[in-house]
Amino acid sequence: QVQLVESGGGLVQAGDSLRLSCAVSGRTFNTVAMGWFRRAPGKEREFVASITATGRSTYYGDSVKVRFTVSRDGAKNTVYLQMNSLKPEDTAVYFCAAGSSSTLLSHYDYWGQGTQVTVSS
Repeated sequence: QVQLVESGGGLVQAGDSLRLSCAVSGRTFNTVAMGWFRRAPGKEREFVASITATGRSTYYGDSVKVRFTVSRDGAKNTVYLQMNSLKPEDTAVYFCAAGSSSTLLSHYDYWGQGTQVTVSS
């Protein structure tokens, strides 16, 4: 069993930055690919970013490319999502997920509980 705990969400203004963290336990961290998804009010959960188990490859959704960066720290068993130049349309609950670096929700085996990010204009 893998446990994922997100943190770092909050209320910010447009143009601000936030860094989300996802602490991973229950499995050898360096063997598992990780992803970030988000669900905006009234919308389906969408792919944000992912990173392979080695950290050598990263992938991003079109709406966050250039602005967001995914990374991982093996010493802390944590995956990060650095979000810059935030926009009101980035408002959503952000989830981390383990088991794949795919853009597809169904490819992930484990999910965190989510953390709310609200961007005011």
